[in-house]
Amino acid sequence: MLAIRLPEEIENRLEALSKATGRTKTYYAREAILEYLDDLEDLYLAQQRLADLRAGRSSAIPLEEVMKKYGLAEGS
Repeated sequence: MLAIRLPEEIENRLEALSKATGRTKTYYAREAILEYLDDLEDLYLAQQRLADLRAGRSSAIPLEEVMKKYGLAEGS
């Protein structure tokens, strides 16, 4: 369970969207949180991979090599 207080402007926008679409405010709040979490997780993973690369714990593979390995034509 999560309870949050939103600024009035955001609450009004959420209410209007809810009424216009017939979906609940909870639905839109959940979707927004999930979308943001996905972005944060991607960012965290990218930062970790970059740190590993810079620290020599991993190595980069040229795009050309990856494309060749998976049979992808350049410029496809």
